[in-house]
Amino acid sequence: MRPMQFIIGGLACTQVCAYCVDMHVKEARHDGLSEQWINLMCVWWESPVYDARERALLGWVDAVTKIAETGIPDAAFDTLKPHFSDEEMVKITVAIGAISIWNRLAVGFRSQHTVDKDAKAA
Repeated sequence: MRPMQFIIGGLACTQVCAYCVDMHVKEARHDGLSEQWINLMCVWWESPVYDARERALLGWVDAVTKIAETGIPDAAFDTLKPHFSDEEMVKITVAIGAISIWNRLAVGFRSQHTVDKDAKAA
C-alpha cells in the first residue's frame, strides 16, 4: 500500500481538481499501480479493489477534507485507528492538510493541466 497515493488521489477526487487528478494519475501509473486501482479511486467506497486498511485511509481523507460538512465523524476515526499508529495518523492528517492547500491553489488560480499529444476529444 502506498498511503501518499491514497491521500493524493482521494483529495484530487474530493476537491475536484483536474490539474491534480491528471498529475497524480500519471504518477500512479509510473509507480506501477493498476488501471483499475487508479480508475476506481474516486468511487473507492463502491469497489472491493481496496482492502480494509486502504478503505480506512480513504474514509479518513474524505472526512478530514469535508470537515466543514461532517465534523469528522467518530466512525471515520474509529475505522482508521486499528490500521495506523498515532504517529502515522498525525503524519497522514498533516499530509491531507498540505496537499489540500496545493489543490486549493491549483483550483483557485485556474491551473490547467497539459493535454497529452495522443489525447483526442470524443
